[in-house]
Amino acid sequence: MRWDPAQYAAFSDHRARPFFDLVGRVDHPAPRRIVDLGCGPGELTVVLARRWPEAEVLGIDSSPEMVERARSLEDTPANLAFVPGDVRDWTPEAGTDVVVSNAVLQWVPDHQTLLARWAAALEERACLAFQVPGNFSAPSHVLMRRLAESERWCQQLGSILRHDDVVSPPEDYHRLLRGAGLEADIWETTYQHLLTGADPVLEWVRGTGLRPILAALPAADAAEFERTYAAMLSAAYPPEPDGGTLLAFRRIFAVGTRSSTGISPAA
Repeated sequence: MRWDPAQYAAFSDHRARPFFDLVGRVDHPAPRRIVDLGCGPGELTVVLARRWPEAEVLGIDSSPEMVERARSLEDTPANLAFVPGDVRDWTPEAGTDVVVSNAVLQWVPDHQTLLARWAAALEERACLAFQVPGNFSAPSHVLMRRLAESERWCQQLGSILRHDDVVSPPEDYHRLLRGAGLEADIWETTYQHLLTGADPVLEWVRGTGLRPILAALPAADAAEFERTYAAMLSAAYPPEPDGGTLLAFRRIFAVGTRSSTGISPAA
């Protein structure tokens, strides 16, 4: 399944805000090594490298297209590098003080096991910061699943989409981090994004959640699915009287920190 960096970047201002809200709660005075897991096109990893210029900063992404786009960025700091890699195979090396995962783990089945492994490997004062979308019960996703499971599409798409158990509730992430001996800072936010243009919610999900369906269908079928889905979205997300379309988007945030005083992991 290929990523389209240009489509993903179409709403870059909205997609970037949770990243800044997340890393704004990371409090490490002088990290030695920072890893951005699922760095995408790299612009936000550049922010990390500029915030901590003395740190070695590494962006990792499984998409060759995203890594290529990241490596093509101009005027990147000298302390920054991008490499291809699968987050499922990654483990913190010694000296890794900040680990960031921004809107990635929802794509990884059983990511809770990964989080527990990463958290257990953190050294003193190191931080693990991640955010995941919590909108799988929103109309955009419910309608997508309903259409994919309909009689017209179920044979081609019946098992493509996961359901509302893709991510855990906030309290489960809190227990996971505390169980690994970390101090846990967990919160959630619902952003009200005002989108513009034709079929704006379709354009939004086309860059993320709709990708597995588009990848699974021939071009003509994908166009038919999109037309039907676009009509459903237009009914669910009508334009505002003063223009634009409101998209409510819930996000779950977590920052776990290995305290210098130490918290005993749960038995």
